[in-house]
Amino acid sequence: MVDSAVQKPAENGTDAAANRVLLGALGRRSIVLVGMMGAGKSSVGRRLAARLGIPFVDADAEIESAAGMSIAEIFAKHGEPYFRAGEARVIARLLENGPQVLATGGGAVMDQGTRDLIHIKGISVWLKADVEVLVKRTKRRGDRPLADRIKELLPQREPVYAQSDIVIHSRDEPHDTIVDEIIAAAVRHLRMETKS
Repeated sequence: MVDSAVQKPAENGTDAAANRVLLGALGRRSIVLVGMMGAGKSSVGRRLAARLGIPFVDADAEIESAAGMSIAEIFAKHGEPYFRAGEARVIARLLENGPQVLATGGGAVMDQGTRDLIHIKGISVWLKADVEVLVKRTKRRGDRPLADRIKELLPQREPVYAQSDIVIHSRDEPHDTIVDEIIAAAVRHLRMETKS
């Protein structure tokens, strides 16, 4: 869901300078957060977008809005292939609207076409979390899959997530610490990109 309450970027010393560098280098591209559910894509993504003064968009919320039903209902009524095709279309549309912080669903980047588009129109950031952290965080939500499902999916998805431009370890630290790490890593990545 597009968070229309875009805030002004942080304006304190080195933070403000890093924010300006990152925003300038991003241009029209998006910062795309990938990883398993429970990795913190939405909560960290909202803070990152607020810090940078750009919109936050949750791809899952946009899919639900476009379909007029929950993701669970889409899966139950139409099946996973139908959902994945719709997910790819929605993410392609959203990537036209940068700069923004875009949180994707856990399986979104398993689609090669989606990965290719993210590579062209964004900077991918894998919020990598240990299985214990993911299980603990998803236990709090009744609509999340069980620990067994996470343990089954993680080994399949990690090699694809590892293709991201940036890897940030999501752990039990304040979200602002993770945001700081994403900004610093994104600035480094963009500087290296311009040198090559």
